[in-house]
Amino acid sequence: MQTQTIMESLQEEKRPYGIKDFVWIAFILIGSFYAYMHYNSLMDIYEVGILIGTAASMIWLGRFWPSLMQMSYWVAGLSLVALWSYHSHGNVISANEQAFFLKFLVSSQSAIMWMSALFVLATATYFLALFNKSEFTAKTATTLVWSGVVFGLVGMMVRWRESYIINFDYGHIPVSSLYEVFILFVVLTGLIYLYYEQKYKTQSLGGFVMLIISAAVAFLLWYHFDRGAHEIQPLVPALKSYWMKIHVPANFVGYGAFSIAAMIGFAYLLTNRAMQKNPNGVFAKRMPSLDMMDDLMYKTIALGFAFFTIATILGAMWAAEAWGGYWSWDPKETWALIVWLNYAAWLHIRMTKGWRGNPMAWWAVIGLLITTFAFLGVNMFLSGLHSYGEL
Repeated sequence: MQTQTIMESLQEEKRPYGIKDFVWIAFILIGSFYAYMHYNSLMDIYEVGILIGTAASMIWLGRFWPSLMQMSYWVAGLSLVALWSYHSHGNVISANEQAFFLKFLVSSQSAIMWMSALFVLATATYFLALFNKSEFTAKTATTLVWSGVVFGLVGMMVRWRESYIINFDYGHIPVSSLYEVFILFVVLTGLIYLYYEQKYKTQSLGGFVMLIISAAVAFLLWYHFDRGAHEIQPLVPALKSYWMKIHVPANFVGYGAFSIAAMIGFAYLLTNRAMQKNPNGVFAKRMPSLDMMDDLMYKTIALGFAFFTIATILGAMWAAEAWGGYWSWDPKETWALIVWLNYAAWLHIRMTKGWRGNPMAWWAVIGLLITTFAFLGVNMFLSGLHSYGEL
């Protein structure tokens, strides 16, 4: 199955260029050129490099995964509606109160609320599709996830602009606070899941993956309403760096992929137990094969490990610039190392010893507990140089 998946990917990469591809390339290049012409005075050479790298990556990703093109057009369109509305009113507060589309759809907070509702609905819809075996219901669940991702990205893009409108000195890419990175986590986890759903042509795992996203949404809503964490605040000095733009997203691709692997591991354990009790049962029949889940668990952990490794290296380089040393055994750094070692061991055992099945599924589930503590528990119970992420 792994060889077949690789061959399918290569065939997709070799498909001939069409009108959609050239439109996509023009879309990215025009957007990037516009951003450079209007904001180059605010960029240093590294941020210009990030812009160029992002444009090249988006062009390649659109070719590699065409569904990303359609999603990006929706995100761009809705974001432009929000930006136009703010430009017309000139004030965040009055615009949010008076402009219909901002108030109910595309202001950052409206979009994030839509994202939250759509992901929770998708969770229920995936499980409904699993147990009533309805293709239409399953497609509806997938559409809900795509819509949730779109609104999450719109919320982030508009929040980015709102931070500059509120106070120019507050302006920052929205990946700096715990509230913002939870949105990033939800969006990236949803996107990674959608990619593998298309690649493996199965929607039976959707409900399980959406459980972890819904849990993140529940925390996000509590953090919003109980702690007022949605309020845009100025950055602490340590975060005023181009490193944040690359370190944080890479980190959360890792977190998202590890979370998906854990939920697939959970589904694997339930399916294996169901098959042992009654191989012809409804649940056992409607879930993907154990081999497929085992392979997907491996691929998501490998993806997460690659990005988490990159993020850790970038973080060390950022620390050297900000604090004068690559490593200081700060609690966040220590637990990041524990997460890295955990998944390095998982991959090592898988590739050298050939372990599969229940032990690796349990390990992936336990890995989520370790990752969650590194992501959230450190902020709650420990303090250190990363104290700006405290609850």
